[in-house]
Amino acid sequence: MKRDGLAPLNRSLSRGIAILRAFRPGTELLGNGEIAERTGLPRASISRLTQTLTETGYLEYSAPQRAYRLGAAVLTLGHAMRSGSPVLRLATPPMTALARRLRINVGLALRDGDEMVYLESVRFNSRGSQRSVVSGQRVPIELTALGRAWIAAATRADRGAFMARLRVRRRSRWRQLKREIDEAVHSVARRGYCVASWQPQVFALAAPIVSDHHPLHVLNVSVTSDEALSSVIRTLEGPLLALAADIRAALNASVL
Repeated sequence: MKRDGLAPLNRSLSRGIAILRAFRPGTELLGNGEIAERTGLPRASISRLTQTLTETGYLEYSAPQRAYRLGAAVLTLGHAMRSGSPVLRLATPPMTALARRLRINVGLALRDGDEMVYLESVRFNSRGSQRSVVSGQRVPIELTALGRAWIAAATRADRGAFMARLRVRRRSRWRQLKREIDEAVHSVARRGYCVASWQPQVFALAAPIVSDHHPLHVLNVSVTSDEALSSVIRTLEGPLLALAADIRAALNASVL
């Protein structure tokens, strides 16, 4: 399909990427039928593409299970992305310093499709929490402070497209989610951040980082606490906003 002003997408490459995206945490092996179900691609195309991906090292084939798992080449792409990211080079040192000083968790994420993906997660607060967050982990946009801060700072077109999809996908909870997202958007506009708690006793504050030369990133701070939310906010809002401002200024000043 040709896009306005742009060359048409390469269909085979797009389909190959869709196959790789079908693998998620908790999914070790996928057969051609399962890949077809997850991607909506024709099985004949999947057979050709999985063979190519296997030969190039991006998939491994397990003959006993007659299924595929991700290959080592996928991991090298993630490492190359992280080591080559100018945003992470600028943001990680002050994120680590803040996390260590306040004994909190600090994360940086980007939107990928209808989810947020962590680029970095520096964790110094895990009291009472069984939840582990690592680079590459995905969280839902609509439920998290990270995602709602992204919605607040996204372009009108991106926000409208996401909300339209969300209304269909979350029809049974649409009114509640719409109300919570509207509150988060208002909070970002008024205070520079929003708050969410979608895990028991885990409170997160998130602020968008809009820069001239880079995609929209979102910074969050979180703690596991039995304190009142208002107390957590008083402790974390100042450091979050100061760190977001420092990272934003560094990105805008850089030419990387």
